[in-house]
Amino acid sequence: MPDFLKENTHLNPLAFFYKNRKVVIAVGIIACISSGVISFIIPVKYKSTVILFPAASSSISKSLMTENASAESDLLQFGEEEDSERMLQILQSDEIRDKIAAKYKLMEHYGVDTSSPYKKTFLKDEFESNIQFRKTEFVSVKIEALDSDPNMAANIANDIASLFDSTITRMKRERAIDAFKIVEGEYLSLQKEKKVKEDSLNKLMQLGVNDYESQAERMNEALGKAIVEGRTSAIAELEQKMKTLSLYGTAYTSLRDNLIYLREQISMMKTKYEQSKVDAQKNISEKFVVNRAIPSERKAYPVRWLIILSSTLSAMIVAMMVLAILDNFKRIKNQIVN
Repeated sequence: MPDFLKENTHLNPLAFFYKNRKVVIAVGIIACISSGVISFIIPVKYKSTVILFPAASSSISKSLMTENASAESDLLQFGEEEDSERMLQILQSDEIRDKIAAKYKLMEHYGVDTSSPYKKTFLKDEFESNIQFRKTEFVSVKIEALDSDPNMAANIANDIASLFDSTITRMKRERAIDAFKIVEGEYLSLQKEKKVKEDSLNKLMQLGVNDYESQAERMNEALGKAIVEGRTSAIAELEQKMKTLSLYGTAYTSLRDNLIYLREQISMMKTKYEQSKVDAQKNISEKFVVNRAIPSERKAYPVRWLIILSSTLSAMIVAMMVLAILDNFKRIKNQIVN
């Protein structure tokens, strides 16, 4: 050992390494060979990636059927931070995972023991280790799928992106259908009420009450003229008509005014009915696809050189630590003996 390394070798890492170099290097060589063999045993996996931007959360009817729609309701608007968070939550849902697992028979593909009482937990762990979701700095969402089959990795990533639309559509449609049923019930009820009032008004019109105010005015003028002229039969006929008008005039006026108000209500309700019907029956994509997944030509895992390097360095560091501990114990023992 060189003279400059001889003093206080237990305090000088370089000196300590030089002193134990043969052991440390031997451990490093063994670790290098072992990790190299293991890295070739580890199954090769390929990565495919999909990048999505969430669309702004808005109603179809408000975007397409409303005048003076706000910019926030524009269907072509990209989503905000909270939309990305919502997209991540849906992509990680059990519903999407279960559909992918069923379609690609992942239980069998991942080698999960189907007789195990914890098979669903094992499947979930395997799925989460191979499928990753994360939000990028650009508020987009990245889906990364690893698999031993590059085509399956790409297909899984693309299908997950497609299932996002069907999942969020189902969630929104359930709520939209409930809202539509409420609006539809109210709309049909108003229509029915309108029909009843119109039938009643028609019956009054058949009795001779067509326009209460103008009829009353004209009959009063005609009756005055008949009285002045002394036409007895005309007076009797007009008095009978005025009696009928007086008997049903209030009902006619009430029905007529109610129908005017009811038609205004139905007109407004019809707009809501048509809008809620569109929301309940139509759907539109909730995402913008930036990159679709394609089968990878190069493996993404394992990175053999990194495994070998990290394993070798780790083994050498651990060996140094163990030797240092043993050296300290030896010195303490010698001090006690002496």
